[in-house]
Amino acid sequence: MATEKPFREVELPQQKPQDDGVLFPVVLSPNSITDSTAAELSSFQDAIRAHKPWLESLLLKSGAILFRGFPVKSPSDFKSVIEAFGYPEMPYVSGVAPRTKVVERVYTANESPLDKEIPFHHEMAYLPFHPTKLFFFCEEEPEAGGETPIVLSHIVYEKMKERHPDFVAKLEEHGLTYIKIAGEDDDPSFYSGGGSWKSAFKTNDKNIAKERAAKQGAKIEWMGNTAKIIVNPLPAIRFDKESCRKTWFNSLAVSYVGPATEKIGNRNTSVELGNGKPVDDDVVKDLLKIMEEECVAMPWKIGDILLVNNMTVLHSRWPLIKPPRRILVSLCK
Repeated sequence: MATEKPFREVELPQQKPQDDGVLFPVVLSPNSITDSTAAELSSFQDAIRAHKPWLESLLLKSGAILFRGFPVKSPSDFKSVIEAFGYPEMPYVSGVAPRTKVVERVYTANESPLDKEIPFHHEMAYLPFHPTKLFFFCEEEPEAGGETPIVLSHIVYEKMKERHPDFVAKLEEHGLTYIKIAGEDDDPSFYSGGGSWKSAFKTNDKNIAKERAAKQGAKIEWMGNTAKIIVNPLPAIRFDKESCRKTWFNSLAVSYVGPATEKIGNRNTSVELGNGKPVDDDVVKDLLKIMEEECVAMPWKIGDILLVNNMTVLHSRWPLIKPPRRILVSLCK
């Protein structure tokens, strides 16, 4: 890398090389501890703006970039870094995870119990509209556990097609239908489906909720004050034009309920093939195994910012072993 850049690429033991030799994820730090980007937030922002095309090329090649060692200390600092990239915000509307807004465009990560695992997923893949980029920020570093593993979606697709070609063919033909049961009040004990319909649709009015659901390609069936939200069948395999690869773009692992997910499953959501047929439990067992084998989990350090291409990379959360842990997130169009 050219020395004039205010970034240097760092190699960590958890990274995995891709076929083209690019590391997943790319890890960037200030060029030296005396570099202004290591001490001044404004210098870090200026460096992002000046080298945005190069940073975006790294993101395209690798799928994720971890920024480590930069002077990002607060939610407001995090917001300033996001704005330096210039990406428009993706409002968190119809999302099923319980979240709290911290500052403008910055939210808490999933507020379900930190000792519970969250399976791999593309953010909001259960909706027709989803963010293209995700930013994660470590405000409080875990003493143990609590990683945010990531895995390349095209590798998951290729492995699943190799092991379960008939099932993948059905996915490509029919897609997936997602179903969520949402009450009036948030229930943070569930990582998915724990958000109320009021939180999901940003209203207390059932008619407005129904209208907003329709705009997201979903319908609501009311059971008293509880909403059964059914999303029309969505493609589960996506061709990414930028990388020219097929990706495992769905929320199957995080929405499925059955023996394969008994320890991590969620009673408030379910998923089925778009033709109404159930998903085979053995297939899901293999899927979870592949994701675990192929993922990368980097222990969080305070001040870390992880930029993820949501179109090509799935993410999850490993259980927190020893607190504290506070990870913030921002979604971008």
